[in-house]
Amino acid sequence: MLFVDVIRKKRDGHELSQQEIEYFVNGLADGSIPAEQVSALAMAIFLNTMTFTEAGILTRAMAASGTMLDWSDQHLDGPVVDKHSTGGIGDKVSFMLAPIAAACGCYVPMISGRGLGHGGGTLDKIASIPGYEAIPNAALFKKVVKEVGCAIIGQTSDLAPADRRLYSIRDVTATVESVPLITASILSKKMAAGLDGLIMDVKFGTGAFMSTTGEAETLAASIIGTAAASGMKTHALLTDMNENLGLTAGNAVEVRESVQYLVGDHREARLDEVTLRLVAEMLLVGGIESDRDAAKQRADEAVGSGRAAEVFAQMVAALGGPLDFVENYDQYLPAAAVVKAVYAEQEGILTDVDGRKFGNAIIELGGGRRNVDDALDLSVGFVDVAPIGTKIDGSRPLAVVHAANDETAALASQMLREACVLGESAPPDRPVIYKTLEAD
Repeated sequence: MLFVDVIRKKRDGHELSQQEIEYFVNGLADGSIPAEQVSALAMAIFLNTMTFTEAGILTRAMAASGTMLDWSDQHLDGPVVDKHSTGGIGDKVSFMLAPIAAACGCYVPMISGRGLGHGGGTLDKIASIPGYEAIPNAALFKKVVKEVGCAIIGQTSDLAPADRRLYSIRDVTATVESVPLITASILSKKMAAGLDGLIMDVKFGTGAFMSTTGEAETLAASIIGTAAASGMKTHALLTDMNENLGLTAGNAVEVRESVQYLVGDHREARLDEVTLRLVAEMLLVGGIESDRDAAKQRADEAVGSGRAAEVFAQMVAALGGPLDFVENYDQYLPAAAVVKAVYAEQEGILTDVDGRKFGNAIIELGGGRRNVDDALDLSVGFVDVAPIGTKIDGSRPLAVVHAANDETAALASQMLREACVLGESAPPDRPVIYKTLEAD
């Protein structure tokens, strides 16, 4: 089979056969298909989409391209459940959610990715913790999940290797937003992880890859339908990403905010609402709770009691991080050389934020990638980010920038100013959780 013929077929809008899709996945996994041809097919899929049948074949083939985890030999006393977010600015939910869910009785084998496009990646953020082994072997991964209750890792070389290669190429070829490719990427990793259930956080807005609620709902339906066909129970929340989630955006700065949340120093309202609701859905899907309100209350109590923070600390230590990380995180997280407040050029109420421009400012700082192999500066980003509705003046900045030098600080600060719109009055309140979807 000539792969150029496969590219041409999809370029012209035709449906690919199982044989052609499996040939593509095998070539991804063993590297026999060069990156330029992978990029060409990814763009053809982006422009002409895939049927649910094609996406299902792609998903199963990528999951089967490596090891498929089986938890039956671990004799776990709770459900194996995970969450996946389509990503957005300041999305640090995983660091709170995994230990909260584990403290509530779930087992959470969370396989995460690097940043895509203007959104930050969980794997990049966790790399801020010195010594943390983000790519453990399968035996250590399973051991930590069983003994601690959760493990946040990146894709190992033997878990969905075809997806890992396609994921990195999509990041730099403007094909991130393809619904079938997102569906296959997410579900292939989750199928390989041997889950009983999955919760999706599908984001929409200027800071998300899906800009409208309609696009987000289309993606959620695709994921739920494909997962259900494979026997994986899935719920999805559609959540607002028209502004930063939480008070920070970057890598180390988001890990810092996550620890502060878990130990009770500060729980920003929108971040808190999304985190607790996602955990509640995990408890429902896993059969631990049957009532949504009771599930959310159980999640809240796991934070308030300090048990979730303990689980996070145990996870970090079990994967090679500092034993006292939660108590002394500022001693371990990288710090930026330049820290400056970013003031607006006029006073007013913050009424709107262009999330994509905001995310691009983080890339300009060195906290996100332009190319697949770019090394990140994990210390940079923004903190004390003003939420929409805040009065901005000479005493309240838009944010505080953390940068490597004055030049990048000034450039990123100006990009942030250009991303923000000020007005005379606050806009109407906008719910952070728009809709909940379940399989029929």
